[in-house]
Amino acid sequence: MRSWSGYIIIILLLPIFSLLVIAVSAESQKFQGFHELLDEKFEIKEVTLPQTSYIKAGNGHVISEMYSPVNRINLSSGDISPFLKDIFITAEDQHFYDHAGFDIAAIGRALAVNIRSDDIQQGASTITQQLARNIFLSHEQSYNRKLSELLYAYELERKLSKEKILELYINAIYFHNGAYGIEAASQLYFKKSAKDLTKAQEAFLAAIPNNPSLYDPIKHFDHTKERQERLIDQLKEEQLLSAEEAAKMKNERIQLQIKQKIDLYPDYVSYVEAEMRELISVREGFQDKLLTGDDQEKEKLNTKLDKKVSKLIEQGIIIQTSLNPVIQEKTVKSLNKRLPFKDVEGAAAVIHNETQEIIALAGGKNYNKYDFNRAFQSHRQPGSAIKPLLVYAPYIERTDASIHDQVNAAPFCKNGFCPQNYGGARYGQTTLETAFMYSYNTPAVRLLDEIGIGNGFLDLDKFNFKQVSERDHALTAAIGGFTYGMTPLELTSAYTVFANDGAYRPARAIRKITDLKGKLLYSWDDDQTQIWSEKTIEKMRNLMARTVQSGTARKARLPYGYAGGKTGTTNGYHDFWFVGLTDQYTAGVWVGKDRPGSLAAIESASPQLLIWRDIMTK
Repeated sequence: MRSWSGYIIIILLLPIFSLLVIAVSAESQKFQGFHELLDEKFEIKEVTLPQTSYIKAGNGHVISEMYSPVNRINLSSGDISPFLKDIFITAEDQHFYDHAGFDIAAIGRALAVNIRSDDIQQGASTITQQLARNIFLSHEQSYNRKLSELLYAYELERKLSKEKILELYINAIYFHNGAYGIEAASQLYFKKSAKDLTKAQEAFLAAIPNNPSLYDPIKHFDHTKERQERLIDQLKEEQLLSAEEAAKMKNERIQLQIKQKIDLYPDYVSYVEAEMRELISVREGFQDKLLTGDDQEKEKLNTKLDKKVSKLIEQGIIIQTSLNPVIQEKTVKSLNKRLPFKDVEGAAAVIHNETQEIIALAGGKNYNKYDFNRAFQSHRQPGSAIKPLLVYAPYIERTDASIHDQVNAAPFCKNGFCPQNYGGARYGQTTLETAFMYSYNTPAVRLLDEIGIGNGFLDLDKFNFKQVSERDHALTAAIGGFTYGMTPLELTSAYTVFANDGAYRPARAIRKITDLKGKLLYSWDDDQTQIWSEKTIEKMRNLMARTVQSGTARKARLPYGYAGGKTGTTNGYHDFWFVGLTDQYTAGVWVGKDRPGSLAAIESASPQLLIWRDIMTK
């Protein structure tokens, strides 16, 4: 039954297309309606092929290849060798330059074979039909699909030049093992560009697409080599190669050099992909709507944004980042080395002070790509690490206090809130310097109470911590009591204010996003906010330096240069923090358990301080 239905379809199809081809030049007006119908049903405005995108480190080296959805590197027609074009035309479609998208004689021959076998054994597809199938259709073998394929092929021939069709075809076809197009195949199997292939290597790769599974050169090298030699014989028969050239090509040794996908620094790359989405959201006007819309509207916007991001990656882009591979490797190594304790995790962020660029991120021990990234996804209580931002800098800015001024460190109670100093210790009058460097709690609460909670948060809110809200506006915040807290990256970014004379700008990993030719598509344009005066910052830097020299962060001391920062420990020893800076970098380290639990057993080891010191030591 199938053979007869297929026979009838083809009998009806052939005259239609034959008449179309014969009459189109002489009686084009009569067929205008048919062309308009094709334009409506088979709209082809611009043919583009998805290709590979890249993430690059600050030194320009590729650190990640983004295959979404395929590994493809498009070449222009001029970058594809004439010999390679000859191979495909000879093997796949010898009448390529003569037909209008389909080969009537070949269809007839295939029809005869299919009728005899009562199945679809031959497709008689031209290069144009194969291109149509790759771009617009599935690879299902049916007469309905074949009809659509013919119509699409005809439209491609109407809209594109032969040169463009051949270019697209060579870029579109599948070479197995995830490689689409000759350039990706050349890099995958030979670790070099297609322009550097020998003719023998070109013929070897050209052997694959006819049946990618059968001619997979990794699993079935001999099959691929045999087909390569058959192709060379065909070229010789067509007088495109001399007998001598053919023999030489067959004898050339084919040595595969398989290239592995580049996918380095998963902690950092995971964040870059998240930041890319945020950058596009801001630049394309999604961000404000996502902050104010209802749940249903947000869901629609997120779906639309995801499609926008996917389409951008598919077109082929380069994401230029500020990653410093040396510091990244040092950060990850230290985190794994200093946290051998079961169930104890950590995260770290490193920012270049002058440029406000994120140069390293560690998302957890032995981090795998797309795992939960604690550096930017985990919101934790900051403990005393919040004091410089919420208490001391706002207080000094408003009172012009000296770090040697006195503050009361005695017990404090207000509205039922009675904080304790570490270990329940009681103190009397002390200096701001002593209270800061030894992280007394009661002075910090008193200072925030004196200037007013509103004033402290007026400054803190300028850092745009995503999970800090008005319900956190309480005295408990002076010692790190927040509903959710902040991420290690957020807190580290905020601390850069102490390296930049009181000015703050969000730290970013992405420098710019360009297309593959270098055209700028997206970049950040963040405003800089002056939060505190240089005079206040100088005093804060002195306080933080004293903390490292003689206070709670002594284990973070460096043998040279400026080093300052603040430790933080939350109730029940659930979180250990240290955020500090040198003249060149600001780094923040968090240590804790994913399910909050006591770290009292490792307190004396001070892993957060040792990790920070490892990162900052040259």
